[in-house]
Amino acid sequence: MNDRELQQLSVLPIASVREVMRAIDLAGSGIALVVDAERHLLGTITDGDVRRAILAGVDLGGSVSELLVRKAGTVHSTAITGTASMTTEELKTLMLKKGLRHIPIVGADNRVVDLARLDDLVPAAALDVHAVIMAGGFGTRMLPLTAETPKPMLLVGGKPLMERTLEQLRQAGIRRVTVTTHHKPEKIRDYFGDGRAFGVELQYIHETEPLGTGGSLGLIPVPAQPLLVINGDILTQVDFRAMLLQHVEHAAEMTIAVRRYGVKVAYGVVECEGARVCALKEKPEMRFLVNAGIYLLEPSVYDVIPRGKRFDMTDLVQWLLDAGRGVVSFPVIEYWVDIGQPADYQRAQDDANREGWEA
Repeated sequence: MNDRELQQLSVLPIASVREVMRAIDLAGSGIALVVDAERHLLGTITDGDVRRAILAGVDLGGSVSELLVRKAGTVHSTAITGTASMTTEELKTLMLKKGLRHIPIVGADNRVVDLARLDDLVPAAALDVHAVIMAGGFGTRMLPLTAETPKPMLLVGGKPLMERTLEQLRQAGIRRVTVTTHHKPEKIRDYFGDGRAFGVELQYIHETEPLGTGGSLGLIPVPAQPLLVINGDILTQVDFRAMLLQHVEHAAEMTIAVRRYGVKVAYGVVECEGARVCALKEKPEMRFLVNAGIYLLEPSVYDVIPRGKRFDMTDLVQWLLDAGRGVVSFPVIEYWVDIGQPADYQRAQDDANREGWEA
């Protein structure tokens, strides 16, 4: 790893949690190194640490030092490091033994000189997951751009949005992909064909009438492995491997990717108990976890999905919750944009231009 890459994933202890998320996303290594001005290692923050903090309601504007304090006394508290004298085999053995994806390499003065990544030492295995891209929507809020073009075929940085999604799936080791279509399906089929040119195996399911996100799954044969479902208008760098790992760890039947979302109240909020005023909060921000349009499903949920009837994913979630079956959330801390409106599309285009995404 060169010096520029190390700089990208290094943050000072005064950095905010939001800045740490940005560093993790930019570097793409799933870790940020907390260092002082001389790059002496103070601690590490992984994507898992940030996801746990989000679920605990931690303020993203707070400092990363708070996350290090939260880690103190847990199994994640002590940063395991390596030295430049360690062989590749020794580093690989240490990471596999400790269940780590990365180890900071430090010198005698505890100054970070490199980062060893398991993905660089052990070839990533293909994920035993079948992906489904929901590409059948009309995209009415994006008219006139979508009058003759399905929304997943809109160009972002010179490539169709769906092509970027397929690249992300392929990089995660997912090869089998089914695409559900309805509006202008020939535009998608003619461009992607059987998927071999894009490194995946594509199948298509055409909805003669819109069945909803859940209902369209009823057209797909019951899979033998977990099903990763992603809306066709999502542009993201989410770590699908990390999502699957959490899904398995929680023995979930369904995992919903979620995103932190804040709404600024324009007025002072008065809290009361009966007529008595307890508190006044001036223009507070209400924070929520919102649906990010990405799901992992076990084959067992197919006993709930109707065949040939409209059924939204929200219906499936509610049914599973009512039945007391396992539904968990997975916070998305990586890049994520739902291209639902022209402003969102413009943001994606601006991001592509700023980051220099290749066409």
